[in-house]
Amino acid sequence: VQLQASGGGLVQAGGSLRLSCTASGRAFSDYHMGWFRQFPGKEREFVAHTRWSGSANYANSVKGRFTVSRDNDMNIVYLQINNVKPEDTAVYYCAASRFWIATPVDVELWGQGTLVTVSS
Repeated sequence: VQLQASGGGLVQAGGSLRLSCTASGRAFSDYHMGWFRQFPGKEREFVAHTRWSGSANYANSVKGRFTVSRDNDMNIVYLQINNVKPEDTAVYYCAASRFWIATPVDVELWGQGTLVTVSS
């Protein structure tokens, strides 16, 4: 599986954004999928995780504003961000693993990252 993230860009605070991550290769539904973000000068941090069934879990900091979903037929995982805030400005990475994703150590495959910039 290879991952290609897209959908980042400049968005005003209070707006919405949807990131996409397209996976190539077969067996997408076998993988746990996740999203991380990285602030300048900081380590990559967990944002969200979804299993093949679509069940999801989130970092406490994004609960209620972020929604992760996946389309196993199209091999795409999404991250919907609502009511974006300037502190959401970061590079967002999609991730895949055959196992539960909660930390960067759990990740087996990374996408290339997509920059989200939120203006106030």
